[in-house]
Amino acid sequence: MIRAYSIPDVRAAEERAMAGLPEGELMQRAARGLAGVVRARARERGARTVAVLVGPGDNGGDALYAAALLSEAGLAVTALVPGITVHTGGERAAYEAGVVIVRLDRAAEALDERAQQVLAEADIVLDGMLGIGARPGLRGAMAALADGIDDHSYVVAVDLPSGTDPEGLVPAAAAVHADETVTFGIAKPVHLLPGTEPSVGRLTVVDIGVPEPERPAVERLTHDDVAGRWPVPGPADDKYSRGVLGVVAGSDHYPGAAVLVCSAAVGAGAGMVRYVGPDEPRRLVLAACPEVVPGPGRVQAWVVGPGVPPDDEEQRAAVRAALLEGVPVVADAGALDVVAELATSGGLPGTPLLLTPHAGELARLLEALGGSGVTREDVLRRPLDHAREAARRTGATVLLKGATTVVTAADGPARSQADAPAWLATAGAGDVLAGLAGTLLSAGLDPLEAGSLAALVHGVAADRAAAGGPLRARAVAEALPGTVAHLLTRRGQGDHRG
Repeated sequence: MIRAYSIPDVRAAEERAMAGLPEGELMQRAARGLAGVVRARARERGARTVAVLVGPGDNGGDALYAAALLSEAGLAVTALVPGITVHTGGERAAYEAGVVIVRLDRAAEALDERAQQVLAEADIVLDGMLGIGARPGLRGAMAALADGIDDHSYVVAVDLPSGTDPEGLVPAAAAVHADETVTFGIAKPVHLLPGTEPSVGRLTVVDIGVPEPERPAVERLTHDDVAGRWPVPGPADDKYSRGVLGVVAGSDHYPGAAVLVCSAAVGAGAGMVRYVGPDEPRRLVLAACPEVVPGPGRVQAWVVGPGVPPDDEEQRAAVRAALLEGVPVVADAGALDVVAELATSGGLPGTPLLLTPHAGELARLLEALGGSGVTREDVLRRPLDHAREAARRTGATVLLKGATTVVTAADGPARSQADAPAWLATAGAGDVLAGLAGTLLSAGLDPLEAGSLAALVHGVAADRAAAGGPLRARAVAEALPGTVAHLLTRRGQGDHRG
């Protein structure tokens, strides 16, 4: 598992580490680790030239000391310094190692010819302008440097891409977009949360001897975490002990949702799936999955809402009954407004509940819960904050779908997963995810575990099914058995993100 810690906790951990070391030792460790990563990327890419963007503070010091090591290793290194006071020792080391230092007007909104030429010729750009003490956004020469990076350059950020929010909560309009971020000892929320992760690229953590704090702010499951969490049946299990999942999904207008939910649940290994719904969706479900048992009955968990329109009173009644039954529930799509009605009237029973909205659905849910004026754009600007607010108002765990999926209760560490290809943004993918999460709930996992594990496996299944190209939601459901088998039998092979 990858664990990221709040910025105050990271600072406290760094101070504890520095207290037992000679002055400057921690920075030297960071510089050596950073230079090692850049040298490796230079070998891989046949790179010869490096442009180092240098800011004030420790990030700039890390970058300058690394620049000195890279120059000594035979790379042609130029440091671009936007008119500020930089780390004295780092600047001296870089100068003595032959690094060319070019100073810029800090307030300039455009680069001069020299800076433009340095960036145009750089095979690798090392971004050390701002660190974890900075506010989101870039201004003046720093913004111009970020904009001036050539598309062909491989961009390595020091600790975090300059301009991004260290706590990962707010996307920045002006920030460096890195191909790789090298952080030291401890991951930070910026590396894992949806507001900032798109700028991070590949995450490389270099151990410099900083101890992890006690309480993470964000967690991420890796592929190697699946085997210890997935509910694998034993010889004494039967279909009932493995988990019976009830499904209220689909309608005459959207019959395919029922097929996708049930296909995913069967493929993920539910002991039994019961389907409750209209005749046409039921016929299609049984044609696709003859293992499914039609009609109500005893279940260990429910999936409710996919493909259920607001005007289908019979299906909405079945959704309400499932929510009130007192067993765990995954509520998606058409069930979310029923959840809002019950929450505002105090009618939710308090049993485990996992909500699985996308950004637009979360905005509508918050509006229904009394969050006046919340828009989809608001949710996209502060996804974790809005997911936590919905969790607080409903008592549920919220899985907010997106390129980086967030799973969170009202408090405690959030989970984030980014395992899927962009091709997964396709109709029906959420129905597959709901069926997968419901299977895990029915097997006894709590909503945070079920949601984050489902998001991981869903993404990996999509990646395997897509094979680099387009895919349909049904292909993701069909890829689930092989994906689960693959993840259960692998250990220590690394994740696809690198």
